[in-house]
Amino acid sequence: MNRIFTLLLGIFAYCSAHAQVEVVSLAKLEAVLSSSTDTVHVINFWATWCKPCIEELPYFEEAHSFYASSNVRILLVSLDMSSELERTLLPFIKKKKLQSEIVLLNEPDPNAWIDKIEPSWTGSLPATIIFNGTSKKRLFFERQITKEELFSTIQQMKE
Repeated sequence: MNRIFTLLLGIFAYCSAHAQVEVVSLAKLEAVLSSSTDTVHVINFWATWCKPCIEELPYFEEAHSFYASSNVRILLVSLDMSSELERTLLPFIKKKKLQSEIVLLNEPDPNAWIDKIEPSWTGSLPATIIFNGTSKKRLFFERQITKEELFSTIQQMKE
């Protein structure tokens, strides 16, 4: 009986971890970027191998908790290789206890999609887009963002 219970717990943990990360295409991401709702979208492009990305992740997690009951959506877009989902990304998310919405962008040729995300983006990480679909306000940061910048920009986009 204990073996069955342990097996079921393992399956549940495996499925829960997979439910945390949806593998998406550019089209799905473009749908978010073209949102016209009154939601403030914070889209952070990051990777597990990017030190400045990892350093700023706690700010996005804090914003996710702080704005949980308001019209602010935090989306962390991993640019790790899709082949690294099981071995690297999921264990990283579990270790860091990340709660924000996380997707893995499965677009192997960055030259084909970076300009579609943000024309001024050189491809450096981290990169963050913060926008309000209704007001059409939009800011782009192609560097590590500070906690103060993140929260003040979100507040500015809400006004």
